[in-house]
Amino acid sequence: MSAASHSVIDPVDLTRDLIRIPSVTPADEGAMDVLERALTGLGFACRRMVFEGPTGVGHDARIENLYARRGTASPNLCFAGHTDVVPIGDLKAWSAGPFEGETRDGVLYGRGAVDMKGGIAAWVAAVSRVLSHYAEEGGEIEGSLSFLITGDEEGPALHGTKRVVQTLAAEGEVIDACVVGEPSSAHHLGDMIKVGRRGSLNTWITVHGKQGHVAYPDRAANPAPVVAKLLARLDAHVLDQGYPEFPPSNLEITTIDMGNPATNIIPAEARARLNIRFNPTHTGDGLIDWLNREAGMLQAETGLRIELEHMCSGEAFLTEPGVFISAVQDAVEAVLGRRPEASTTGGTSDARFIRALCPVLELGLVGQTMHQVDERVPEAELRALTDAYERVIITVLERLAA
Repeated sequence: MSAASHSVIDPVDLTRDLIRIPSVTPADEGAMDVLERALTGLGFACRRMVFEGPTGVGHDARIENLYARRGTASPNLCFAGHTDVVPIGDLKAWSAGPFEGETRDGVLYGRGAVDMKGGIAAWVAAVSRVLSHYAEEGGEIEGSLSFLITGDEEGPALHGTKRVVQTLAAEGEVIDACVVGEPSSAHHLGDMIKVGRRGSLNTWITVHGKQGHVAYPDRAANPAPVVAKLLARLDAHVLDQGYPEFPPSNLEITTIDMGNPATNIIPAEARARLNIRFNPTHTGDGLIDWLNREAGMLQAETGLRIELEHMCSGEAFLTEPGVFISAVQDAVEAVLGRRPEASTTGGTSDARFIRALCPVLELGLVGQTMHQVDERVPEAELRALTDAYERVIITVLERLAA
C-alpha cells in the first residue's frame, strides 16, 4: 500500500462522537458507522460482520461487528474493543447527560467514556498519528494494522467477538498480536496491563421435590434441605491453592429461590445458581464433571431428582512473558514513566476469545468509574493514552518484524 497523507484524528472528539451514540448492548444505533467512517478515511478495508441468534436470556439479538485491516503484510497487530455500553441506571443520578459527551473542567462525561469508547478513540487517533508520520517520511509501516470491534461485549457475548474469531480462524486470517482496549489501569494510567483472565462458569441448579402441606411432611418431598446440602458441599470444597500469576479459584452462590409465597406449603422445587471463577488449574468441562458428580451422589442419597445446567462463558488463559508483552511494557514506560504490572485480576473480557488467534493483552484507561453513574475520563488522560498507544504500535510492529 502506497504512502498517503492522512489527517490526524483527535481522540477527545472521536470519544465524544461515540458517546453521543446510545449503543446500550445489544443496540448499535450507528456506533459502528462512526467508527467505520474514521477507519475508511485512514485507508482501512472495513468488513461489517452481522450475526444473529438467541442470547440465552429470553430473546434473540442482531449484533453488529467490524473487522478492519490496513495492509496485507505481516506482522498484523490488532486492536480489539467494543462499542456497546451498559445501561445508564438512574438517569436522575447523573450530573451530566449520559449520552451528551459534556466536558466540565477538562473531564469528559458519558456512558462509555472509560469502558471503552475512550480506548477505541485513543487507538484510532494513535493510528492516524503513526500513518501521518510515515507518510511525511515517504514510507509505510512494516506490517499491517487491524481492528476487531464488537457490539456484544457487555451482553451475553455470544454473537460478537466469539463468532468473529471463529470466522477469521476458519478463513485463515493471521493476527500476530492483539491489544484489547479495556480499562486495565488500576490507579494511574499505564500502571497495569492484563495478561490473563480467570475462566467463568455459571451453573443453574434445580431440585425436584413434591409439594405438600407442612403439617404432613410424609406426604411431600421437600427439595429445600437437598439444595441446601448440595450448596454446602460445593461451598466447602477447596478448588485449588492458586496457580502461577493467578489467585485461588472461587465458587460463589449467587441466588437461592423456592418460589414459595406461602408459609404452610412445602415447595415443589428449589432452585439455586452459582458462579465459579477459575484459574488454569481447571477447565470448564472439568468443573462441570465435578458438579455433576456431586449432584449425582446427592440425588442417589435423597431420591430427589437434581437437574444442573451449565454455561462456561470463557476458559482461563495466560499470555506468557515474551517479545509482545515486553514491547508493550517498554513503550508504556517510555511515554508515561511507569512500567505496567502484568496482572490477571478482574473479571472476564473478550480477550478470552481472541487468545485462540494470537497472544493478547489488555491496556487502557483507568477503570475507576466504569459502569458507574457519571462515568468520566479526563481529556488529558485520553491524550496521554493516545501517546502511549502510538509508541506501542511502533514498538510492537518493529519487534515482531525483527
